[in-house]
Amino acid sequence: MTTAAQATHFQYNPVYKPKQLICGSGQTAVITGWTVKQFVAKQLESHEYAVIGQLYSPTRGISLLLRNLLANPQVRFLVVINATKEDRNAGGSDCLLDFFRNGFVEGVSDSGRRCWVVRSAIPGYIDLEIEADALERLRASIEWKAAKSVADAVSLVKSFALRKAVEPWGESLIFPLTTVTPTVLPGPRYGHRIEGRTIAETWVKIIHRIKTTGTIRPTGYDGSWQELIDLMAVITDEPEDFYFPEPNYLPCDQSFITEYISQIRDDAPQQEGVKYTYGQRLRSSFGQDQIEQVIRKLINEIDAASAVMSLWRVEDHDAGGSPCLNHIWLRVVDNELSLTAVFRSNDMFSAWPANAIGLRALQAHIRDSIADRSHYNLRLGPLITISQSAHIYDDCWENADRLIANQYPAICNQRHYDDPCGNFLIEADDKEIIVTQTTPGSGEIVKQYSGKDPLRLVREICSNSPAIQPDHIGYLGIELQKVVECFRTGKQYIQDR
Repeated sequence: MTTAAQATHFQYNPVYKPKQLICGSGQTAVITGWTVKQFVAKQLESHEYAVIGQLYSPTRGISLLLRNLLANPQVRFLVVINATKEDRNAGGSDCLLDFFRNGFVEGVSDSGRRCWVVRSAIPGYIDLEIEADALERLRASIEWKAAKSVADAVSLVKSFALRKAVEPWGESLIFPLTTVTPTVLPGPRYGHRIEGRTIAETWVKIIHRIKTTGTIRPTGYDGSWQELIDLMAVITDEPEDFYFPEPNYLPCDQSFITEYISQIRDDAPQQEGVKYTYGQRLRSSFGQDQIEQVIRKLINEIDAASAVMSLWRVEDHDAGGSPCLNHIWLRVVDNELSLTAVFRSNDMFSAWPANAIGLRALQAHIRDSIADRSHYNLRLGPLITISQSAHIYDDCWENADRLIANQYPAICNQRHYDDPCGNFLIEADDKEIIVTQTTPGSGEIVKQYSGKDPLRLVREICSNSPAIQPDHIGYLGIELQKVVECFRTGKQYIQDR
């Protein structure tokens, strides 16, 4: 039997992120949260829904979602799936439901941008360009339901589809979207190294580097991203209870991290329609608990170079949703346990801080497990991430610019003069410059340079110590030129004055 709703076909036309949506001809929008949208779609007929899409982030996703609904006033019903641990942790589904329950107020985002703020315990932002009257009309015109499972959602969608077709609530409304075009400076395309003491400090440096020299490319889905290829981040001194700035400028907080760490460190049951977690791939997906394997490996062979964990399956080449985190390697050197993680694709603005904190927690868990089961008492060494595609999506560019303006100058002013290449002592002797290189710790002399030409000396030092810090080599250039000036004026040269 054909119902009135089935006989009336509405074409859903997404204005934003069309490649990330499954469009139908019904009047119900289905928000699947972290549940794979294709899993829900295959249990429905296309005339039963208007659109099916996922919602990962309340701060980035809700505004675009509402823009699409305003552009498609034929949508009169909304089903929001809030079924998984990942949904509850991210809060996107809850925040969207709070928009319809509680409304919104004018305020500012966490980066200081003026916007509409959802009345919710979960931060959720809506672009201020969207008129308040339009948002209120949308709230009044859509009947919404929350679903605690996929089966519940499918049942709700089918029940809405059996109703008589409802007239659109008004005309299509499209509001201008503010876009930011970055100014890109020249820089190397491949291979970048950034170091910081904490994840927060390192993150700001990463965002600055990408926004300054990253190449703008299409994402292959919708929109663009700004990208660096093969970016290595080294975090040297993250405290074990994690550092959160005050006020916190990271895109995550302590409560989110508590849940997220479990997704990396612990196993999880396989749920149909729900993506794997990293912990699931490490603990059980390959039939072996890889975390336990590397713990036992290092206890039995503490200097092993083969304490490796893999999250990539051969069939991931052909499957959608392949893991971004592919490979983890642990190594003990000088009684220090380091962890190196390789990402094929890494959202550096929204995801990398949580990724890094979760990996640091895994690193500490392995270190503690080794201590509990053996006589080894290892220090936590550096955490290293290698992001083969390190990118910032275009809908985060404005927030990234604000982060850089607010935080990067202060971080640059926190000068640290320790250089792994050592120290350089400069003296003048009979019209010749003598530069003595010493080790950073003990001060042992390892190399000596001499000559009259400061440029030649700088080039020789850089050739022999290519990893010297940029500030350090700039300082050496200034000091060596001072020596030449002292030769010219007959004054005595004393370093650092």
